[in-house]
Amino acid sequence: MADSSAAAQATAPDVVENDDTVSTHVLVTEEDVRRLRALSRRTRIAQSEYLREAVDDLLRKYDAAPKEG
Repeated sequence: MADSSAAAQATAPDVVENDDTVSTHVLVTEEDVRRLRALSRRTRIAQSEYLREAVDDLLRKYDAAPKEG
């Protein structure tokens, strides 16, 4: 099994939106990384933006506490 930690790195620089943004580390399958990279290249939207959107969607889905601010 290949080390996917290096594969999860973004191909484009992240844009930090505010001082509350923190870095985190996740492990995902190589196939998911490949698909996310392809989507990011095709749309010119940073992988990190898609991941933040996914986290927001997940928290909304499970009725987590709303974002502060």
